[in-house]
Amino acid sequence: MPDTTPRKKTRQSIEPPPDLDTPIASDLEVSPLDVDVLGEPRATEIEIVDVAIRDALGNIVAYGEIEMSAELGDDEPTAEELEEELGEQLEDMVERLQGEHPEYSAPAYTPASVLNLLWRTAERLTPQQARDVAARASGVMPADLLNADTWKGLWYMANYTAQYQGDLVKRRLTGDYVTDAYGFDQEFYDEVKPLLDFLYSRYWRVEAHGIENIPDEEAALLAANHSGMIPWDALMIGLAVYREAANPRLVRSLIPNWYPNLPFVSLLLTKLGMVVSHPENGKRLLSEGELALVFPEGDKGASKTFKERYRLARFGRGGFVQMAIETGAPIIPVAVVGAEETHPVVGRADALGKPLGLPYLPVTTPLPLPAKWRITFEAPIETADYGADASHDAQLTTQLSDEVRAKIQGALYDQLKARKSIFIG
Repeated sequence: MPDTTPRKKTRQSIEPPPDLDTPIASDLEVSPLDVDVLGEPRATEIEIVDVAIRDALGNIVAYGEIEMSAELGDDEPTAEELEEELGEQLEDMVERLQGEHPEYSAPAYTPASVLNLLWRTAERLTPQQARDVAARASGVMPADLLNADTWKGLWYMANYTAQYQGDLVKRRLTGDYVTDAYGFDQEFYDEVKPLLDFLYSRYWRVEAHGIENIPDEEAALLAANHSGMIPWDALMIGLAVYREAANPRLVRSLIPNWYPNLPFVSLLLTKLGMVVSHPENGKRLLSEGELALVFPEGDKGASKTFKERYRLARFGRGGFVQMAIETGAPIIPVAVVGAEETHPVVGRADALGKPLGLPYLPVTTPLPLPAKWRITFEAPIETADYGADASHDAQLTTQLSDEVRAKIQGALYDQLKARKSIFIG
């Protein structure tokens, strides 16, 4: 409970401000939300919560009634001066918001309107929610609540967020949003990123090593080991670069050409920056200076069973090496440990997958397991000195493909040797 004793003054009780449109319910009034399953009022809880809300919100009003100059010195601003300053700062904030977003319309602001908003909101809380709010606000001083920055956060950002979210939903439903040539939707990525951040930092506790090997601006081709049909590894590799690199960059993952057969999933992955795996798409991305991610194992890597985990399948015909040589982009081997325990594949139902246009249907856990992840970005393998014509040299292509495979496999063995537990690391 917050301290309801203002500086050098004691107030036994605080009445709600008289200019509020909707006063708080009395101690004996019961909201429809404040009844148990039998319809009986929880009078004791309501009384406790009601008093807590009165004390917390009433402190705001009480602070405005104190003669601050008498308590803090003649040089301190009065409540009226603080309110005037607050109004000026709020007007400046509105001008900045409207400059950045012309569609933003500022609400009619008064201190009483903010209090009224808080009061009405508090009345809609369940007793447990109200107790939680009161507990979190227990250390807040009345002066903090009268601070201009606090009011700006309470009122304008809440108002702006509500307007923004409403506008966002409307635009998304009407198709009024922008994507790049490959379908990447930056706005959608920003909305989904909090979930990806949770998976990255809290659920899988990803550790990224060798991130300094990612170039700040130049193109590069990332080649990683693969795991499972759901491309969690592609998302986490991309997020590692986006979060950890000195210059955050988007990684364009090249996914198998059967992904468009998956309803909803294909659209989702496209909006997150993934591109159908095709040599021309890869070369175009690299020629534009992008970071491209490939999984040279292909479907063989995605379909590995739990017993085969971290044993790299044979790479394909070296198409990814040809893309790198033709564009002069370096190849960065990437080793991922933890992803292959996230959805352990215990079997494959090939017959069920074919009617769906899939290479197989995995028998695995319905939800991803919280395995500990480690992602290692190895030193780049340069290709610029070979020249574009060298992409047709089968011997060179095979040599570089084997070198990339050996680096990834070696990094996997090193990480597995150092790992003590699948879930702890």
